[in-house]
Order: sequence, then C-alpha cells, then structure tokens
Amino acid sequence: MLTATLYIKLIAEIALMALLGQWVLGLLAGARKQQNFFYQALAAIGRPFVWLARHLSPRVVLDQHVPLVAFLMLLFIWVVATLYRIQTCVQIGVELCK
Repeated sequence: MLTATLYIKLIAEIALMALLGQWVLGLLAGARKQQNFFYQALAAIGRPFVWLARHLSPRVVLDQHVPLVAFLMLLFIWVVATLYRIQTCVQIGVELCK
C-alpha cells in the first residue's frame, strides 16, 4: 500500500508542476503562448487532469477557471497522500519507509 501511495503522490507532483509551469510560461509568453512548444508540452501533461476537473466540477465553473480547479484538486490529493504516507511510516517505523 505504501508503494501505491508513493505512485499517487508522484503523479500528483508531476501534474502539479506541469500546471504550475504552464501558468508561469503563459504569463511570460503572453498572447503567443499557444505557439510555444514547451507550453504545448506542459498542456499535454496537464490535459487529462483538467478534463477530469471539468467533468467533476459543476457547470457554473467557467472554462477559464477549470485549470485552477484541477490544480487545487491535485494539491488536495497530494496533501492526503503525503499525510497517509506519514501516518503509515509512523505506524510501521521510519526505517521500513526508506
């Protein structure tokens, strides 16, 4: 179970960094962000999570806010996985968690 928690946490971290990088690169690139290769690569990594957030969120959430919803959803998953891993490591011993 510890390995599954590690994988969930890892996937959430990668997706969080992709969404954060996409946002920062969007600020730097401005209106030409859709033509930027790295912006498109980060968007491809985050697209499944944005799609899931769109389907889980109510219709009143604007489409421009869905990436923020996806980021917050992933942040929540990351926090829960981290807390679960800490709890498991305390129970079984820190030496077994390495």
